[in-house]
Amino acid sequence: MMFDHNSKEWNDWQWQLRNTLGVEQLRGLLPDWDFTDSAAVDAAFPVKVSPYYLELLCAPAASVALRRMCLPDRTELYDAGFPVDPFDENGRNNPLYGVKQRFSDRILVMASASCALNCRHCTRKGMLTSSDLLPVDALEQAVGFVIAQPAIREVLISGGDPLMLPDESVLRFVNAFTCIDQIDAVRLCSRMPVTLPMRLTRSLTERLAASGKLWVNTQFNHAAEITTQSAAACRLLVDAGIPVSNQSVLLRGVNDSVEEMFRLCAALQRIRVRPYYVFQCDPVAGIEHFRVERTRARSIEKQLAARIGGLAMPRFVEDLPGSEYKQPLI
Repeated sequence: MMFDHNSKEWNDWQWQLRNTLGVEQLRGLLPDWDFTDSAAVDAAFPVKVSPYYLELLCAPAASVALRRMCLPDRTELYDAGFPVDPFDENGRNNPLYGVKQRFSDRILVMASASCALNCRHCTRKGMLTSSDLLPVDALEQAVGFVIAQPAIREVLISGGDPLMLPDESVLRFVNAFTCIDQIDAVRLCSRMPVTLPMRLTRSLTERLAASGKLWVNTQFNHAAEITTQSAAACRLLVDAGIPVSNQSVLLRGVNDSVEEMFRLCAALQRIRVRPYYVFQCDPVAGIEHFRVERTRARSIEKQLAARIGGLAMPRFVEDLPGSEYKQPLI
């Protein structure tokens, strides 16, 4: 199964979602990938790739790096002693269904349980379900919770990917919090600019920008993910007045070299996306094979700082269970 990316349907994000590829389809399209134990891996965390991203997987220049991020690997079946939920996101201390609070000045709202592409390094792989979500009709409860805590000044809308929702639902989530006086910023956390850039339309971005409080956090992990279409999606956001920051994950075999990080950060700067964080891979079951040794991660950070200007230099950090803030690697 191959797609005509020049067709009218290609730029329809809903068509892209209807034609998402699963593990058996990908096995036939990418015969040079090792699909050993892929059925078991898929059962634990389904393999899911949009037609748009499939095109990137077929490009020879970066195919191995990108394939590692979205194709099944038998090592996902080994937890290496890591828990499924190291940050206790499904714990009893959550104030409301779909609302998670680890820090006093911000909350995270789970708006969607699905994504256009299931990243194999996902922090919430195998954990997120519809029962974790804040229903749209329960937004008033979340707004009341925020107002009752004046220290809260930021709201992160995440998932899954909130842009899997229809435009009106996305706007209801965003506007419910941007209209609260005490809120300085609402962060929309989405990988859609990377995995399904046609989701970002001019109409949606202009409506999202209306409050003047919205920021978008996305996740480009490799320079090959910055295409003409992904750059155009970011340009729509930035031109509408929405700041866009990038939070990469340091992934073994994907971007764990000074050269790849330099290429990524320089390319992000060219499209006016701020390289904000590079995260050490979280200590989550099934993603140990992506983790980079701290000494190597620190070496990459030091060498990168010597090669690139501060405007394009991200902070290398790790998120540790129980920590009050992101811990710098150096």
